[in-house]
Amino acid sequence: MRVVSGNCKGLSLKAVPGMSTRPTTDKVKEAMFNIIGPYFEGGLVLDLFGGSGGLGIEALSRGIDRAIFVDREAKAIKTIKENLVTCKLADHAEVYRNDAERAIKAIVKRELQFDLILLDPPYKDQKIISLLRIIDEHNLLHKNGTILIEHATDVELPAEIGNFTRRKAETYGICAVTVYRFNEEV
Repeated sequence: MRVVSGNCKGLSLKAVPGMSTRPTTDKVKEAMFNIIGPYFEGGLVLDLFGGSGGLGIEALSRGIDRAIFVDREAKAIKTIKENLVTCKLADHAEVYRNDAERAIKAIVKRELQFDLILLDPPYKDQKIISLLRIIDEHNLLHKNGTILIEHATDVELPAEIGNFTRRKAETYGICAVTVYRFNEEV
């Protein structure tokens, strides 16, 4: 695993020890960011299922100003912090050990809005639709923001959820990538 593009291009990232996470391959990561960017002019990203931090770090490397990483596993939190130090991005990030729903409640209290929300939940425990509804209900995405989801290919996501419309859906081997943005009419 490495940073694919941007300021940290080519830097190697550690994977989370054990089998509790499934790192996004460099090829899929590059495809994901080409769909939504590929570069950013500032902004705030939420990497809700941080794992190794690879997706959020890629966003930082490509121009996002700040990132919030969340994962419920202690090994993942340690790995994210190590990878941020490797990439000299620790000053641009907050890292929290929490589950996704509790983290969102804490974020709501802070009244934050994100330019990019990354959802890469464990394939066996996907609550994507309920998370999207919570994100919509609490207005966590800027009107010009993007939600980027990596999920199993057998997960069917609707064309619309609340105020979000699916803009792109691609398949890469055993994983699929879906992009949501605000409905044009909203």
